[in-house]
Amino acid sequence: MNIEVIEKNYPKVFKKLPEDIDALRYLLVIDENYNDDDSDEFDAIDPEDFNYLVYVTEVLQEVMGERVMVQFIKALEAHKDIQEFYLSEIDLYGIQTDLDDNGIAELVLGIVEEHIV
Repeated sequence: MNIEVIEKNYPKVFKKLPEDIDALRYLLVIDENYNDDDSDEFDAIDPEDFNYLVYVTEVLQEVMGERVMVQFIKALEAHKDIQEFYLSEIDLYGIQTDLDDNGIAELVLGIVEEHIV
């Protein structure tokens, strides 16, 4: 997703972005969660339970502010397209969903757009 799509589809989010933001990766990092067989570390966000990891960057956290961030987390957890949700940290979540990367980005930005003023 590029900045033009964000500007068109999420105008309230776009309006609060710093001028140097030109791509989704500065707002969100969405990665498939998988078993790393080479690692002995225990992963609290088990790939069998949560197929994606979602990281909300500091830029998007600043756009939301603390009050909206709390509302956002609750709305994301309760959304019909999220089967399982794990709050690892205030900015990192494990989710189980049938959506792809783009669908997750649209879902997240849509929730943010709904809640910011």
